[in-house]
Amino acid sequence: MAAACGSKPAGQLTYKVEGQVLAVAPDRQQATIKHEEIKGFMMAMTMPYKVKDPQLLNGIAPGDLINATLVVDPDGAYFSTVKKVGEAPLEKTVPATPSTVAPELKPGEAVPDAQFVDQNGRKKAFSAFKGAPLAVTFIYTKCPLPDFCPLMDRNFAAVQQALKTDPTLKQDHLVSISFDPVTDTPAVLKKHAGELKADPARWTFLTGEREEIDKFASRFGMAIARAPADPSNITHNLRTAIVDADGRLVKVYTGPDWKPEQLIADLRALK
Repeated sequence: MAAACGSKPAGQLTYKVEGQVLAVAPDRQQATIKHEEIKGFMMAMTMPYKVKDPQLLNGIAPGDLINATLVVDPDGAYFSTVKKVGEAPLEKTVPATPSTVAPELKPGEAVPDAQFVDQNGRKKAFSAFKGAPLAVTFIYTKCPLPDFCPLMDRNFAAVQQALKTDPTLKQDHLVSISFDPVTDTPAVLKKHAGELKADPARWTFLTGEREEIDKFASRFGMAIARAPADPSNITHNLRTAIVDADGRLVKVYTGPDWKPEQLIADLRALK
């Protein structure tokens, strides 16, 4: 599992999934599923899954128990079949505590400071990055879906190459913040960074106290929920942001569909 985020599956693989539907997207192109262990692929977890055909989710609602076929290829994962087999009451998850909830930042607003620990175990305030434009994303290393956290890793790896070769981006920096501090210790993040060939002069990985991370991430629109019995079982969305050299928010990308060239162009536009 620890390596699942750092490598692509070879070819196309299929797995049987048994679980409960927690939510269905309004366009019926995605459903959040709390599932049992997927043998040979991942532990029991709660994750959003795309479907090959939105009609597969017709008649599917929160609380439904389903059997599904998960297809995983190097670029993503999706359900090719979904079958309702029963119903059950929904279990509550644990969202970020009320004290961590704050309004989302708007472009031009100053990003609040927060205290973190980097992949070398050193304390690092977010304000320490001032003076250079940043791209910031939120991940956790156990995320198994190729088109979620691992895609953010791959996109940042591609952006890193542009930072190295484009003289106009020589001061720009990448920051990946883990919202799973129980698992993602500095040592784990350092190993993960090494697998991604992350240049520490260009790309920093951060962890810290869970409440501090949740509070900071929520300002960018991150929604993070953890199962009561297993805090490593995480449901989350995706946000990637550009912060200017003065520490002000420039832009937030929502979801996984942004491209490295988009982010690079937006960084160049700050010059």
